Amino acid sequence: MEKIHVCIIGSGNLGTALGKILAENAAALSDFEERVNMFVYDELFDGIRLSDLINSHHINEKYLPQIQLPDNLVACTDLVETAKYADIIVFVMPKQFIEDFCKTLLGKIKPNAMAISVIKGFVLNEGDDNGGEVASGSGIQLISQTIMKYLKIPCAVLMGVNLASELTLNRYCEATLGCRDMKHSKMLKDLFSTPNFRVIVIDDADAVEVCGYLKHLIAFASGILDGLQKNENTKSACLRFALIEMLRFIDVFYPGCKLSTLFESCGIADVLTVCAGSRNRRLGEAFAKSDRSIEQLETSLMGGEQVLGPLTANAVYLMLQQKGLQERFPLFTIIHRICKREVKPEELLHCIATMPNIIYHPTQIFPL
Repeated sequence: MEKIHVCIIGSGNLGTALGKILAENAAALSDFEERVNMFVYDELFDGIRLSDLINSHHINEKYLPQIQLPDNLVACTDLVETAKYADIIVFVMPKQFIEDFCKTLLGKIKPNAMAISVIKGFVLNEGDDNGGEVASGSGIQLISQTIMKYLKIPCAVLMGVNLASELTLNRYCEATLGCRDMKHSKMLKDLFSTPNFRVIVIDDADAVEVCGYLKHLIAFASGILDGLQKNENTKSACLRFALIEMLRFIDVFYPGCKLSTLFESCGIADVLTVCAGSRNRRLGEAFAKSDRSIEQLETSLMGGEQVLGPLTANAVYLMLQQKGLQERFPLFTIIHRICKREVKPEELLHCIATMPNIIYHPTQIFPL
């Protein structure tokens, strides 16, 4: 029987950390081809091609210099050569490249391959972004939907409480693998799991991915409250209402998802983690303390890289606006308006204090 080939698209810190796990497991599992290709952007580091450094020294000197990589993890700078023989293609790269990468791979991979997305964020539906505002009729397209749309292959989603730094230090981490077809669930679980990296496979891919982008919006709101120097009870109240709106949002825009998914690693646990410490929380705190715009703060604090919290708030608001649902989502709506400087950050406190008493029975909404 032909062995299963695996490749990984992306070689940043998380891509390299997962590449190490995949290569070690591929070498240990008899059903898998030992060699695992890892796509590496063709760049120089200290005057030497990064791919050459990885293949000769088995260390990613730029993104993960503290970790020795297995010999069977092979860096490739040609995207098509990386993936053309792969049965499983794992995408771990910045979301802005996903459409171009998929267009490049279309028709050049195995027709029966499967993809796994570990990409944070989402793609904006058409119309496109126009001068900082998204055209009417736009909304959120999941990264996995984008991959399936362009490559015509199934795509699972891996999300959860797992930082690259902790994975590489072999500290206990968890993740949720959301599949649309469970027939390969054991194979995928074996491929990603280690004694200190627990992977739970569930058949609720959309909910896994939606939790993965809504958490950034909630973390940004938590940061605003930190910037306003509010107490833990206030932050807890905000988190409670945010989780209710998260449930309601999934119910409205992704019907058929399961309540139980929110109790996996990708759900409430991940929300709590990013609210305690993440770039979104830090940006929210800085935003509440200054009069600068999101873009100005991203330039000064994040090296110009866009942070997902405000982007998510904008896209979520547009989806609510198209359905006239702003009043049913007062917290998500006020966070968007705060991001746009339409109201002051203090309005978040007023929103929390005047939130209607919600009698909510999610078990009647989501099948268990």
